Amino acid sequence: MVKAIFFDIDGTLVSFKTHRLPESTVWALDRLREKGVRLFIASGRQYQSINNLGTQTFDGYVTLNGGYCLAGKSEVIYRHSIPPEDIEALIRYQEDEEAFPCAMVEEDGIYQNYVDDSVRQLYGMLNFPQPPLRPLRGNGGKAVYQLIAFFSPGQEKRIMSVLPHCEATRWNPLFADVIPAGSSKAVGIDKMLAYFGISLADTMAFGDGGNDVSMLRHVGIGVAMGNAGDEARRAADYVTTSVDEDGILNALRHFGVI
Repeated sequence: MVKAIFFDIDGTLVSFKTHRLPESTVWALDRLREKGVRLFIASGRQYQSINNLGTQTFDGYVTLNGGYCLAGKSEVIYRHSIPPEDIEALIRYQEDEEAFPCAMVEEDGIYQNYVDDSVRQLYGMLNFPQPPLRPLRGNGGKAVYQLIAFFSPGQEKRIMSVLPHCEATRWNPLFADVIPAGSSKAVGIDKMLAYFGISLADTMAFGDGGNDVSMLRHVGIGVAMGNAGDEARRAADYVTTSVDEDGILNALRHFGVI
């Protein structure tokens, strides 16, 4: 019996075409709540950056790819930040080797060193305002939970070699989410389930990108959207239709959840 469902946002709950939840998804979420199913977000976004879910509310939020988890909207139940020595190594690499656009995501804010066409393309696709500009060296030692790093897959191995306590995950070739090693949506899900007293066997998850692979493999039923990349499709138990073709509703009906 499915008691908890975890949803990625961009490309899963929310369409890249309309930047909104499809009506069928809104209807499905309402039916799930009526049945007493717990609903959770599992996103690479920071909680304060979730701007596209309308009036929908969730029981908890696995944010920053599992590095920052909230029960409800305000109770922080798990934090895992990037070690300061890796942040310093990144800054030195930017200063001495090659600079690339990079956003630092803190607990309550996000800022970017500079903007190029890749940055404009991503934030345009997400319908999201560009973060304020600020030099990377100058956050006052605040904890950094994730980097939005605009380097290509070809650059990834070289750049990540200077960040030994981090790993990169991506759902778009324009950028990578750089997170502390050991973080993942699967880890965040485990923290959430422990808090709410729910068995992993009674869970379901929906996703479409490379950063969803860990949770699609981890939960009881992993569902990839029809618009998902190959890696997410391979990790899933089932591939539904796309976000714009009622994918969430169709999968829930396929498994008899609603």
